[in-house]
Amino acid sequence: MYKRFGKRLIDTVLSLIALVILSPLLLITALAVKLSSPGPVLFKQQRLGLHGKVFTIYKFRSMSDGAEHTGSGVYSGKGDPRVTKVGKLIRATSIDELPQFINIIVGDMAIVGPRPPLTYHPWPVDQYSEEQFHMFDVRPGITGWAQVHGRKGVEWHERIKMNVWYTQHVSLALDIKILFMTVFKVLRNEDNVNTGATV
Repeated sequence: MYKRFGKRLIDTVLSLIALVILSPLLLITALAVKLSSPGPVLFKQQRLGLHGKVFTIYKFRSMSDGAEHTGSGVYSGKGDPRVTKVGKLIRATSIDELPQFINIIVGDMAIVGPRPPLTYHPWPVDQYSEEQFHMFDVRPGITGWAQVHGRKGVEWHERIKMNVWYTQHVSLALDIKILFMTVFKVLRNEDNVNTGATV
């Protein structure tokens, strides 16, 4: 019941409340991004979501405009010159992820779930194995089981295994546990630097 109906309802209500409460922070961040470097406030990117369908994810822009077309085009590591000064701060505090509450309200994402991969990385959707494809059985999340167990330092095959495990064990208790673990991770800024070709 929770997986099919309760989770979506709770996510929507909490996201609406979060957008209202965090509106001053969102406005300040938007102004800081806009004034600190040329380019749009929001970064938009195509990701794979529920059932492997493509959707547009929203983040506060933390890199120079057009950065995805330079360097690796996939991920950024420590000291990446494409990351702006404001970008370093909002990445370290995960403030850049807050616009994804909009993704949740429109139905593309959840608060907790597998992080949505790029449409082409680690591989195109048709190259996921039958077992791996189960990670798309639920809506992707702002945070997830893999994020609290290594986050950006986890190799993709292991990350997908953890994502699949989550889809098979979704519960309110598990989601609450992941949220608490996420808060501690963010406060300590743990595992927030890419050590390999990850997202």
